[in-house]
Amino acid sequence: MSMEHKATIAVIGGSGLYEMDGLTDVDTVDVDTPFGKPSDLITVGELEGVKVAFLPRHGKGHRFGPSQIPVRANIYALKTLGVERIISVSAVGSLKEELAPLNLVIPNQLIDRTRLRNGTFFDTDIVVHVAMAEPFCSDASNVVYQSAQALDINVHYGGTMVVMEGPAFSTKAESLMYRSWGADIIGMTALPEAKLAREAEICYATMAWVTDYDCWHQSAESVTVDMVIANLVKNVETSKAMLQQVLPALSKKRNCSCEFALRDAIITQKDQIPEDLKQNLAPITGKYLS
Repeated sequence: MSMEHKATIAVIGGSGLYEMDGLTDVDTVDVDTPFGKPSDLITVGELEGVKVAFLPRHGKGHRFGPSQIPVRANIYALKTLGVERIISVSAVGSLKEELAPLNLVIPNQLIDRTRLRNGTFFDTDIVVHVAMAEPFCSDASNVVYQSAQALDINVHYGGTMVVMEGPAFSTKAESLMYRSWGADIIGMTALPEAKLAREAEICYATMAWVTDYDCWHQSAESVTVDMVIANLVKNVETSKAMLQQVLPALSKKRNCSCEFALRDAIITQKDQIPEDLKQNLAPITGKYLS
């Protein structure tokens, strides 16, 4: 990988965000991984002197549904580029009255309701138990929050995101159940992204833009695709402006525990791990298993 294709910060764009504004010295990188191809070519460029990689989560033209996103390939590919921090941009439904459509939420907790996805790099011949008590990087999340405040965006810091399998939206009973759990927002893509980022020792924070009130809300009309798309378009424009602020502010050296997530997590003895697996996982586990 040549130096011009290296980046320390990545943006994973969600629904509606298929390209990034403001990048200079732009190049595209086609990465192969042991887990297949990422969602799309990765765009690498500079934003105010900071090397940034951009990957559209669903592929350009929105080709991958939430259960089909090649998440392992995406995170692995970004790791090989030298990425240390990921800012995820996603569209979510709100489970709380005060989190209105077009608001921004920076969640700090997750509830996993997915069931069809592979959520680990370590599914054969190696056992790794990574800590996920705090699934988002608080340092990166704080930078996102401060940037939103500077732009006078209606932003809420903290909150629990339910990640459902999809692709259909919730039933009303499910929506009411998630509310009874104390959850704040609901989406379809933060997992296994957050888990894989942690396994790859990459900081992960989410800009969750509210498009609708899911279907629990009595007075608001039930979520329709038209409503979601209309709010999505508005949110994408705001998120592009946000990223211009966030990314340069993230360029400082890391001062969090994310970069040591695997230090005590690899349970399998080194001599029991096959050599070809060590080679395949070298970008992620090299410093511990070489």
